[in-house]
Parts: sequence; C-alpha cells; structure tokens
Amino acid sequence: MEIRLLLLLYSISLLCSTAIPTSKITPRFPSSIVAQPENKLSFSTKTELYDEKFFTQILDHFNFHPQSYQTFQQRYLINDKYWGGPKTNAPIFVYTGNEGDIEWFAQNTGFLFETAPLFKSLLIFIEHRFYGKSIPFGGDKEKAYSNSSTLGYLSSTQALADYATLIIDLKHNLTATDSPVVVFGGSYGGMLAAWFRLKYPHVAIGALASSAPILNFENITSPYSFNNIITQDFRSESENCYKVIKGSWQEIEETAAKPGGVEILKKAFRICKNDSANSLEGWLETAFGYTAMTDYPTTSNFLNPLPAYPVKEMCKAIDDPKTGNNTFEKLYGAANIYYNYTGNATCFNLDDDSDPHGLGGWEWQACTEMIMQIDGSNAESIFPENEPSYNDGVEFCNYEFKIEPRPNWITTEFGGHNIHRVLKRFGSNIIFFNGLRDPWSGGGVLKDISKSIVAIVAKKGAHHVDLRFSTDEDPKWLQDVRRREVHIISKWLSEYYHSLADSSNW
Repeated sequence: MEIRLLLLLYSISLLCSTAIPTSKITPRFPSSIVAQPENKLSFSTKTELYDEKFFTQILDHFNFHPQSYQTFQQRYLINDKYWGGPKTNAPIFVYTGNEGDIEWFAQNTGFLFETAPLFKSLLIFIEHRFYGKSIPFGGDKEKAYSNSSTLGYLSSTQALADYATLIIDLKHNLTATDSPVVVFGGSYGGMLAAWFRLKYPHVAIGALASSAPILNFENITSPYSFNNIITQDFRSESENCYKVIKGSWQEIEETAAKPGGVEILKKAFRICKNDSANSLEGWLETAFGYTAMTDYPTTSNFLNPLPAYPVKEMCKAIDDPKTGNNTFEKLYGAANIYYNYTGNATCFNLDDDSDPHGLGGWEWQACTEMIMQIDGSNAESIFPENEPSYNDGVEFCNYEFKIEPRPNWITTEFGGHNIHRVLKRFGSNIIFFNGLRDPWSGGGVLKDISKSIVAIVAKKGAHHVDLRFSTDEDPKWLQDVRRREVHIISKWLSEYYHSLADSSNW
C-alpha cells in the first residue's frame, strides 16, 4: 500500500503523477512505505526457512497462438523439513502468492510454518506472475510492464492457472499424486485461494482464505464500508481522537491556503526540507488506514514497525494533554506511530515513490479486473466527505493504459452475487477468516454458508492476523481462531484419506 495507490487507500502519489484523485483507484493491499519483512522463526538464516526454486511456466493458458507458448521462470519457495513424504500421502500446503515479492509474504505467514510439524506437510509458496522474480518476457520487467500488450497477460485467471499447472507438475515429479493439497492466502492471496478451490477442486481439497474481500465488487458491498470501519476503529478507542482527526482536514486546507502556510505545515509535520506538503492529506490518510488494517494485538513489522494495538497508541498520542489544542502536533504524534515507531526518522518524505516489495503491477490489475470501489466517505466518516466516483478511475486508466476497466468481470468469472445461496449448492471446504477491525472485512464472507464453507469472524481481529506468527502475547481469541482452523483442516484431510482408501476398492 502507499501514500497514493496497493498498496493507500486514498492517494495515488506513489502510483502516478496525474491530477486524478488517487482515492479513485483501488489501493493495493500492502504498502510500499514499509520496513523489511519480519522473521520470528528460530532459523538462523532465511535459507533455512525455504529453498528457492523456479518452474518453467507457459505465458498464456487460454489461447493457442504462437505467442501463447512462450514461457517464463516462475519462482516458488519450498520447505520440506517436516514433510511426511509421498509414501504416506502427506499433505502439501500451498500459499497462493499476492501482488508482490513472495518472500515478503512467506516470511509473514507463520501459520504454515508452525503447523507443518503437526500435519507433516510440505510447504510451497508460489509467486504471482509479473511480481518479484516471476517476470515474463525474459525476466525483463521494463519490457513486461511496457504496455497493455505485455501487461495483458497479468490477470487473476492466468495466475490461478499458473498455480494449478505448477502444483500438478510438482506432485508428479515428487511421485506424490495422491498427496492432498490445501491452499492458503491472505488479502488478495486469500481471494485467489478461495477462487482456486472453486475453479480447481480437483487440485486442492480445501482453502483457507484470510481477509479475502471477494464481495468488494460490482456494488455487492457499499463503497462507504471501508472508511466506515476505519472510522469505527478510531471512534471506539476515543471520541476525542475521532473528533480531532475528523476536524483536522479543514484546518490543514485553511493553513495551506494562507501565506506561508505550506512552510507551517512542513515544519509541524517534520517534512523533509526539499519536499512539498501537497501530499500531506494522503500521507495522513495512509497512516490511519493502514494502522486500522494492521491493528494487531502484538508488535508487528509487516507494513511498518508498529506497537501492539497501534490504533489505541495513535489515539493516546492525539489525546495527550501535553499537546494542548495544537491539532497539528496531535496529528504528528499519531502519524509518528505509523511512520516512525522506531524513532529513527528525522524528517518525512511525503512524495517517496519507492517500491521495495515490487507491488507496481497492481496498478494494472486495479485498472482491469480488480475494480473495488472503497473511496466513499459519509458525513460521519473520519475522512473528508466524499461521493464515490467510478468515472474518475476510468479516466485515469484510459490515461495510463488506454484501456477501460471491466467492473463486471470478477463476478462473471468467480461469482459474488447471492453468494450464500450459490456456494451452498456447489462449493465446499473453504474457511473465510475476517477480523472486524480490518477495513477489508466489509467485503468478506461473514456468515457460514454450509457445514464445510465456514466463516470465522473475530471482533478484535485485523488484516489476516490469523496467518501471522504466533507469540506468547497472543490473546485467547486469536489462539482459539487458529485452533479452530487447524481442527477444520484436520477434518478435511481425514475425509480425504477415508475417500482415498475407499477408492482403492473401485
């Protein structure tokens, strides 16, 4: 996620330099203003965490033109430390990669590493095409990202077909044809995990889809939902905190309009000397939005280094009586929680467009099929009131790629409307986890669909918190969530092995 697009919710400063409001393009799920991935496992080096492998992947699974037969090297990470092997048909757990470097996600998905000894599972983390090292066209990112003709091969359907092709080939090479596969994913990766189970049930026996907003399409979910949840997160901590943030936007704009006002803002927010203050509102919105997303009950370092319950810490900074009535000092204290919890920064670069985790391809996906409007803010919102505008996004996509979005494609390809009635008839073996403090939960599946399509909802949960590494400080509700997920997956595997034994008599 970033100051402006995947990865903030409200500004595209990092994605583009056009005048179109960044809030009109779907933000990425992660941010490019992030620190290094955390690694809480007891391995001395990441080479002990997994081995890096490459698979020769076809460029286009759905056409038979000569160009379609081009190939590229798709990266995957593998850990077989605890695998029971093919002779016992031990399971294979596959993480369906997100919109970024697969190592970042692997090193923040402790659930798989920590349950591998229990299940004797082989762990595979597959990188999404066009991200990380999995770049088509000879690995030349500049060429792969050069225009719509090359970027046209970047889509969720191609990615899912990549995963199916790789998994089937890997099982064959390991002589593990009968080893059951369970797929896992968080955020966009969670969406892919759920869709993979629906599209490739012959490849995966089940899916854990964590914080997967599969209902954020085609007006199934209100475009006001996202900001409403952020608002509630802060308001539930402190009414004063909510009021200060809500009332600050007008004060910022009035100050900026005054002679010398920009310099006042730069000084108040410790903006680097040669930087502008034009992106200040987006910078603050990013901090509040991403902090709400990652309001974890323990310290974290997924997006930025953060304390436990960072929303609470932000509100403490805003409510601090030492700042008196100085709104800017209060906002600076809150933003400092997100951007400078380590205390190492001396000033802030609001226009930083760095992308250390290689998330840039999401701009294309957000302009083609991932049309998730989340920019609405009503009168009660913590952010400035804003009417959603799909046309602004269309204008940007036409400018950037000379294409128009296809807002109906995801629901056409994967469904979404009347999902409880539809999936109850043909779906099975999916866990949908959502934490209600996560703004993306508004587009998640929050009710059980059937006995085997289960919604686990945590009132105090944040963005895919269940997949994170466990700690001694984890609250009981989080421990219970993980225990329940393990129990359900164990049941899937038991049912599979029973059916495998029965099939030997066919």
